[in-house]
Amino acid sequence: MAEAIGVDLATWQGWETGRRPLANMKAGALLNLRRRLLVLGSDPHLLHLLDPAMDADHIISATLHPEPTAPHPLADRVHTRDTAHMLAWALNGTTPLALTRGVSLARRGPVAKAPLLPAPDRSAFFSQLRETADSAVRTGESGLLLHRQALYLCSYDQTPEATSWVGHAVHVRRDLIRARGWTPHWSTARSTAAALARLGDRRPLLDFIDRALVDDDTAETANLNYWAYWLGSIREPQPDDGFMRHGTGDWEPVRLFRGLAGGLQQAPAYADLYVHSLWALLTTHRWLPLADHALTDTLCAHTAQLLDHDEISPRARRELSAVQYVLRSSRT
Repeated sequence: MAEAIGVDLATWQGWETGRRPLANMKAGALLNLRRRLLVLGSDPHLLHLLDPAMDADHIISATLHPEPTAPHPLADRVHTRDTAHMLAWALNGTTPLALTRGVSLARRGPVAKAPLLPAPDRSAFFSQLRETADSAVRTGESGLLLHRQALYLCSYDQTPEATSWVGHAVHVRRDLIRARGWTPHWSTARSTAAALARLGDRRPLLDFIDRALVDDDTAETANLNYWAYWLGSIREPQPDDGFMRHGTGDWEPVRLFRGLAGGLQQAPAYADLYVHSLWALLTTHRWLPLADHALTDTLCAHTAQLLDHDEISPRARRELSAVQYVLRSSRT
């Protein structure tokens, strides 16, 4: 590979082991590397993941070794699902879904199953991240983005200490989840409820759906805009949460439909939010099931399975029945 890329062996091995971070390369050299890998047959989607992987590295590095005069990377850009998945890979060993589809090749000698940070570094990361979230609250409106993104990532730490801290942080700001409709703190309430669902407490997420989404057009739009960004239907990077309320122009409904359908099957902790979001999307884009017949058939079968179990709320059950009706109607 070193010969094919045109670098010395030590350089290539440094990239593989992480001793030479790709983020330290000159922009032109990194661009040439990606193009060369593509020509050599690399999966284009995996090459795309280099960007969120470097974002994750930056977030970890900035948290473990903060620079007093530099803004935290969670404060100046809304991160995406791909970045979050790369962080989860390093923080708790959860393999990103995009990487589970490939074939794992045997390597010479022992090879780690994941780029998992050593336990002392993980502990230090989460400890510093909790301090970052606390300090962001004290800065007022300017710290909203940093606080909500840091708080969400703190839910990746499932130690008793972390669970207790998140519970306390949410209790202090529980009024955000109980607020009705759109508020300036809507995105913080959404991330807070999602973080608690990750830790096993679904009640705040159900309250958020009932109070901060249902029957509020601005909030419903914000929810779909956020999903579109999170799932890659909005491709332009966003510096803050303002795009959720005002939108960014056109986004790809089919890509969002596929992302929500996939998430419904892959993330049961958020099933109620996925169901409501699918219902809202299909309410305004009833033609979507016609865009991907195979996905529609798969989703139709999955909704039938969900309706046979008591794992979703009464509201989600009603909305899921409506989703199933739209799916079946498109196949007749």
